[in-house]
Amino acid sequence: MNELENKKNYDLEERTAKFGENVIIFCKGLKQDSINKPIINQLIRSATSIGANYMEANGASSKKDFRNKIHICKKEAQETKHWLRMLNTAISGNGNETRALWKECQELTLIFGKIVSTLKN
Repeated sequence: MNELENKKNYDLEERTAKFGENVIIFCKGLKQDSINKPIINQLIRSATSIGANYMEANGASSKKDFRNKIHICKKEAQETKHWLRMLNTAISGNGNETRALWKECQELTLIFGKIVSTLKN
């Protein structure tokens, strides 16, 4: 991995934005019906909210505000994993793509969880 790729991997602002974009691109390619349309909507909302809340955390007015926003990032990531699971059940045949998104979301959950626990100490 070159230095630029390594830097982007640790740049949470870029990583969370890219994750949201990847979810949007993935969902644009899905056929929507009465069952999966609400799931897709919820998935997009929670997935893009991770990056939006991270941006808010970076502009936080205090350490407490920063911790709260990071905690919201973690919660949104956890919710996104739920919607990915529901979508995988509602629409068969997208297992590999869903699994890759879920894996990235799990990594984000762990990262934000570690930040929250570090800030508590």
